[in-house]
Amino acid sequence: MSSRDLITYRLKRAKDTILEAEKMAEMEHWNTCINRLYYACFYAVNALLAANELFSTKHSGVMGLFNLHFIKTGIIVKSSGRLFKKLFIYRQQGDYEDFFTMDGTDILPLITQTKEFVSNIEMILQL
Repeated sequence: MSSRDLITYRLKRAKDTILEAEKMAEMEHWNTCINRLYYACFYAVNALLAANELFSTKHSGVMGLFNLHFIKTGIIVKSSGRLFKKLFIYRQQGDYEDFFTMDGTDILPLITQTKEFVSNIEMILQL
């Protein structure tokens, strides 16, 4: 498998995961929706990292590399870094904390933001 194949696969996975998030939103499964939104960003960031021969096996490492090489350098706007971090925190809370709930008012705007996040990475990769 070439690095191009890996990058393409990860971007496709990011877009497919957004579709999963939208289905969860339709069903009002908000915690699962947040989980899928985070992973859509995670897969897109991993595609970007792979394109630059950067890799980490940990979520914190992926976030750190993304911030160091793309946010701090201005390649990607800071608001995207904040979104990725916010989704990570919400996903952690939704997956692991008892009684954590969010609703559509909080989450629906994040779907649009996640789509833009993935789209921006796709444009940077020019795929």
